[in-house]
Amino acid sequence: MLQLVNLSNDSTDNVGLLGNDPAKLTAFLQRNHLDGIEFMCCAPWDEKFHPAGVIRGMHLWFWPSWLDFWRGDEQALLEEFGCLENIEAYFGASREAWLALLTKNFQQAAACGAEYAVFHVAQARGSEIRCRKFAYTSAQVIEAVLEFINQLAAHLPSELILLYENLWWPGLDLQQPELVRELLAGTQHKAGIMLDTGHLMNTNTALRSEAEAVDYILKIIKNLGGLADAIRGIHLHASLSGEFAGAEQIRHPLRELNLSPQERMDYVLQIDRHQPFKTGEARRILTAVQPEYLVHEFVQDSLEDWENKLRQQLQALQPG
Repeated sequence: MLQLVNLSNDSTDNVGLLGNDPAKLTAFLQRNHLDGIEFMCCAPWDEKFHPAGVIRGMHLWFWPSWLDFWRGDEQALLEEFGCLENIEAYFGASREAWLALLTKNFQQAAACGAEYAVFHVAQARGSEIRCRKFAYTSAQVIEAVLEFINQLAAHLPSELILLYENLWWPGLDLQQPELVRELLAGTQHKAGIMLDTGHLMNTNTALRSEAEAVDYILKIIKNLGGLADAIRGIHLHASLSGEFAGAEQIRHPLRELNLSPQERMDYVLQIDRHQPFKTGEARRILTAVQPEYLVHEFVQDSLEDWENKLRQQLQALQPG
């Protein structure tokens, strides 16, 4: 099992975490006995800063709300984005332009020498995220993903595995095994699942403790039956935000078209907390799945904060 951490080449990570010093990344990985990083390429790749040898996986770009654009539903898009200029700024001028952006990102995963690439399968309009009353079903999202994913996956080397990541929005939420089977069977490339533990916790607002959360995660894995063998990696983190999410649904029962992008991001970060596991309950997940890739995935404020969270979770994984 390879143990990794998530890292981008955005300035918040290059400068904010690492002080624009690639030696700090090397030292961080060495002193914490890590095998590398799951990389998100947000700017031109500088191999001297993020050497190909440490990039074991690539996290591909994600547009949370894309299905109206894919379907050409201009009325829904204008309702969400306000004007054609905003739509074009978000996606590009056409479906072909958007697919070209995605293609470039898939090609980058190949160029970096990643062993796997992670792709979110989810859809949520910004106006829907607090009330959780969604326009599309998981079946519709998966059907649409399969319409374009195979032409994108053609840009990946045959040996690089495409790992679909679960979210708590419609799409791959892991609640319906038949849809998981449809997604994997419909992909014309070597494919599997990147199980995100925090995202799975976010599908159940009743969870209040790590023990309850792990019980729930193991129940979902068991319900997948043989499909659980497709779980090749885990994004390991805790997100016990159910009480907050439930209260927000009550306070905001209807769609909200006036939410600003910053308000949406602030809300998502309160839901998707990316905190370290603090107890040995997390070991039960690794025992059940035995992943090839374990990604300690956090939202960190500083290098010190990152290291503290990582070490807390590593300690939780030690035999009791």
